[in-house]
Amino acid sequence: MSAMTDMQPRQDNPLRGAFWMLVTGLCFVAVTALVKFLGHRIPPAQSAFLRYLLGLVFLIPMAGALRRVQLTPRLWLLFAGRGVVHSGGVILWFFAMTQIPLAEVTAMNYLSPVYVTLGAALFLGEKLAARRLAAVAVALVGAVIILRPGFREISPGHIAMLFTALAFGASYLLAKFTVDGTNPTVVVAMLSIWVTLGLAPFALAVWVTPSFEELAILFAVACFATAGHFTMTLAFAAAPVTVTQPVTFLQLIWATLLGALVFAEPVDIWVVLGGGLILAAISFITWREAVLKRRAITPPDTATKV
Repeated sequence: MSAMTDMQPRQDNPLRGAFWMLVTGLCFVAVTALVKFLGHRIPPAQSAFLRYLLGLVFLIPMAGALRRVQLTPRLWLLFAGRGVVHSGGVILWFFAMTQIPLAEVTAMNYLSPVYVTLGAALFLGEKLAARRLAAVAVALVGAVIILRPGFREISPGHIAMLFTALAFGASYLLAKFTVDGTNPTVVVAMLSIWVTLGLAPFALAVWVTPSFEELAILFAVACFATAGHFTMTLAFAAAPVTVTQPVTFLQLIWATLLGALVFAEPVDIWVVLGGGLILAAISFITWREAVLKRRAITPPDTATKV
């Protein structure tokens, strides 16, 4: 009887999943707000490096598993390549945070799963049916609404976010090649280690001695980022991605309110509309993958966070 009980599928809990995804969004908004609060004194490359360096403390519980793992040369190459790509994305993300409002950073980061969908079609042989193509087109329309070229100036921060989303999307695709060769804990740990190494030379080239307060802020960034990934895992364990994905739209609302109330950034309804279109497109693609019951390629937005 107990064996039959063990074979029963886990029961989904949509409310719990939505709650943990809500907490995830708040954690990632806290990350962006703290980076924004840090200001311009510390160069973006150095801020990104210190965030990952300080975050290595969370790998201590994984030390035993990392010592026991045996990786093939192919996996080492994939981990190193992913570290390089992700490092570039992180530097661009930290730079964008100093240039454009919180809401715009959050909304444009929603593009990462769209890039993953296109990359999966190009490099993984994933079929891009008409409905998915239409959803990608809607997402790109959302990006145009946010940027509004010809109606306002497109700043270096906007360009940086376009490439940030592309880099994080590429990083996620590279991760797809590694998860079958080793366990997810090793994949996460290797990303942290390789990104720290990848950022080190860029940080040293522009090094500014940080104050204790700045180090404390960057450690808080690492804590909130780690907590966000943990609560995201709890959300996925409690409910399907099709349930938790729409909740991530609240992250854009929190970012818009925080930017207005704390950083005196004007509320731009076009950014909210464009971000909503992008997220709606991602949610549709995710739902279609669930309906077809195939292995998901397009990640939820939160899966590509720093």
